[in-house]
Amino acid sequence: MFPLTPKSSQFFHPLLLSLLLLLSAAAAAPTTSSLPNLLKSQGLPGGIFPDNVKSYDLDRNGRLEVHLQGPCMAKFDTRVFFDTVVRANLSYGGLVGLEGLTQEELFLWLPVKGIQVNDPSSGLILFDIGLAHKQLSLSLFEVPPVCKPQGLLQNFGRKMGFEVAR
Repeated sequence: MFPLTPKSSQFFHPLLLSLLLLLSAAAAAPTTSSLPNLLKSQGLPGGIFPDNVKSYDLDRNGRLEVHLQGPCMAKFDTRVFFDTVVRANLSYGGLVGLEGLTQEELFLWLPVKGIQVNDPSSGLILFDIGLAHKQLSLSLFEVPPVCKPQGLLQNFGRKMGFEVAR
């Protein structure tokens, strides 16, 4: 052991303070390492967001911002379109105030305003598409869906309402 001298105690005190600050910051950091883990820790299935997530940010108020590699199309029970950035307020069991996610319903593209799991034992997840609520099986969201660009950027705007059947 080193004897504490007036000079060494001046060095020791700031070092100890720095170590305590570092430990408290590590304890306050979220323990989830991936977006699916974060969603699961909040009572949601891990496969709500697609496989091309670059990064995500969650602020202390619960505002979640998910950054994708680019806009893309995926499929749950119907087709869904993800913008490059999807935002929502994350709380236990739900994503509220969703922005950047639209779902095809009867040839119309409707914005998904919220996603909620009220009772996990029911096996259902609820999608709020504004005009209605749609219940889907939780099993559809176990794994992140494959999301493909498929040249949709050039056609998506023109075909927002209707799609030509071939």
